[in-house]
Amino acid sequence: MREEQVPDRNIAMELVRTTEAASLAAARWVGRGDKNGADQAAVTAMRLMLDTVDMDGVIVIGEGVKDEAPMLFNGERVGNGRGPKLDVAVDPLEGTRLTALGRPGAVSVIACAPRGTLYNPYDIFYMEKIAVGPEAKGKIDLAAPVRWNIEQVAKAKGIDIEEVTVIILDRDRNTEIVDQVRAAGARIRFITDGDAPAAVSAGMPGTGVDMMLGIGGSPEGVVAACALKCIEGDFQGRLWPRNDDDRKLAAERGLDLGKVLTMDDLVMSDDVFFAASGVTSGELLRGVEYTAGGATSESLVMRSRSGTVRKIQTVHHWRRLQQLGAS
Repeated sequence: MREEQVPDRNIAMELVRTTEAASLAAARWVGRGDKNGADQAAVTAMRLMLDTVDMDGVIVIGEGVKDEAPMLFNGERVGNGRGPKLDVAVDPLEGTRLTALGRPGAVSVIACAPRGTLYNPYDIFYMEKIAVGPEAKGKIDLAAPVRWNIEQVAKAKGIDIEEVTVIILDRDRNTEIVDQVRAAGARIRFITDGDAPAAVSAGMPGTGVDMMLGIGGSPEGVVAACALKCIEGDFQGRLWPRNDDDRKLAAERGLDLGKVLTMDDLVMSDDVFFAASGVTSGELLRGVEYTAGGATSESLVMRSRSGTVRKIQTVHHWRRLQQLGAS
């Protein structure tokens, strides 16, 4: 049963402290070749900060099972229990391999919505996706051919098809989509990991990305839908079974594998909070940069009800933070 309690303040400003903490912790592991070490550092830092946030949160979208990595697990209670009841979707380190190899585009992300409003794909870990910005909202259809969707985006943005840039996760499962994008004449920007920030970049100005297509993680799809709702973009997804075991599991869970899930299916509230902080620099955010005695970070903070979008650059002073923690 849907249980919606609308928060009366923008808790995204509190949530960004959790993504900042996770990004700072993970950034210590950039280029060290240990993705689980980086993920564990991010999880530990985020969990510590989440306990200070005024909310009664339950993790409904967590990472870890698919990757056999440390996680904030589904069903875990987070927050200090004194605020609104919220569903929480979280990935303390989206782009563990990017971090381990020192590649661009790793972020820490969190999204929240009133209790009972976030879609749970359970253990169906993959999803077909399409994401666009505000200009093309309401003009896409995941069930339609790739060329048609590209044409719709080009028309909505007032550009030629040849000028449309599509961001796609570089995986064999996306080969057919890649072929169709190229046949349509659009450009492709490949990413090796991190399709949640890729979907968000499709909705943000100044990223050079017009749309996102392809099969990626279903938890990341829910996170992306939360962010795109905040900026009045659009997102659709369809669960993608890897094998007969996934099909059997979907049937047991009552999940319709043929249904195109709209943004409102994935997040059934108009009061959504989203925060992300960069770990390594990418299209969406700059990564953590260390200074003598501290570091700088860049974060994105959004709320759908108010339409507020903030990009925050923060200077962190280690000595002052340690003194604050000791007081």
